[in-house]
Amino acid sequence: MHKAIDCTDISIVILNTNDRIHLEGCLESLANCTKSRTVEIIVVDNASSDGSCEMVEARFPGVKLIRNESDFGFTKGNNVGIKASQGNYVYLLNTDLKILDGCIDVLADFLDQNPRVGLAGPKVLNADMTHQSSCRRSPTLWNNVCDATGLARAFKGSKFFSGEHMLYFHGDRVMDVDVLVGCFSAMRRKALDQVGLLDEGLYMYGDDLDWCKRCWEAGWRVVFCPGAEAIHYRGGSTKHDPVKYSAMQQRSLLYYWKKHHGLLGLAAITCLSLVHSAIRYGFSAAQLVLKPSTREQCLLRMKTNSACLRALVVAGK
Repeated sequence: MHKAIDCTDISIVILNTNDRIHLEGCLESLANCTKSRTVEIIVVDNASSDGSCEMVEARFPGVKLIRNESDFGFTKGNNVGIKASQGNYVYLLNTDLKILDGCIDVLADFLDQNPRVGLAGPKVLNADMTHQSSCRRSPTLWNNVCDATGLARAFKGSKFFSGEHMLYFHGDRVMDVDVLVGCFSAMRRKALDQVGLLDEGLYMYGDDLDWCKRCWEAGWRVVFCPGAEAIHYRGGSTKHDPVKYSAMQQRSLLYYWKKHHGLLGLAAITCLSLVHSAIRYGFSAAQLVLKPSTREQCLLRMKTNSACLRALVVAGK
């Protein structure tokens, strides 16, 4: 693991895969992002073909650009940036973020003042400035049942039925949480050296669940810090092929459950996911017949759930 040097307070690592427009906006929002800290910004590019690298070189010459020769995926790509970083705090940012004034310093100040916090995350906002849920509970069979059956959305104010997404929490206070969503996280270097890099077995998705769980197991707190704020536009490179990325998400879910819950847990979540995807496919097929005007949306949902079912069947062989 790369050791920090005294003159660099914060390393900001941004992984990009053919998301030039969002990346440009994110980098613009990071201009003069701190008043009192030394910062390095590292963009790791996963062999983009949309002119992302050329844009960074032309518009942001102070940014360190690392070009991967192929698409390394989310975890391996971010690990490349982490290994190249020198800061005492390492921030991982998605491209589809706009960093609001003071955010970078507030997170660093919070980490300074709370030495047992290993990982911190800001309040994440939607484009209309409403709160976007960025805190999760660790996955269990019960909260997955709540999500799959709709109980979590039917009882948004209930902690018992909340599912993983903590819809009952409005981001109005500092709070220790099981999981911070991986669109924006700030890791203490000492915690990183102990916890280790992102698990590259998780090509994309689930890496935040795994990283936060390992933080807690190593004795580091994971904390939501609402004093820091960023806008998350969602989507990024994943919006170009939602079917592909839904299947990846399903495979990552199975990997996480096998790693942390063993074969019995894996079998249980696989059964639940099979039933859930099959029911969703059936509902979409029925809606296609009953409401032909929704044909495009229904076909996309059917393709997505079909891809998830195939991922589940292949994993079970």
